Amino acid sequence: MPVHPQHTVCWFEIPVSDLEKSIAFYDAVLDTNLTIDNNGPNPMAMFPTSDTTNGISGHLYPGTPSEHGSTIHLVAPDDLAATRKRIEAAGGKVESPDIPLPSGAFFYARDLDGNSIGFFQFNS
Repeated sequence: MPVHPQHTVCWFEIPVSDLEKSIAFYDAVLDTNLTIDNNGPNPMAMFPTSDTTNGISGHLYPGTPSEHGSTIHLVAPDDLAATRKRIEAAGGKVESPDIPLPSGAFFYARDLDGNSIGFFQFNS
């Protein structure tokens, strides 16, 4: 019998070459405040969620970024146009126009280390 989880995405890890610069990038783009967690073998910058029990999240960590790794899709904090402007202002690169889907729209971008990121906006 197939298993159908409540959420398909459960966590993500993004390797970055400069943790502090990457924290500033994601804080600016997502209008948030990542926090440092030193409980593991490496420091991690944690993405906050409003639901600390069931929220889906992830972290940045010092590592070797891959130009050809998986795309991580993040929910845009507001509309896609505003998110696109913040990406460019923070030094990232937008790589596609908005791509409409039945449930919303998204676009592809690259962060400071070339990681592929999709920014998604649900239909209201």
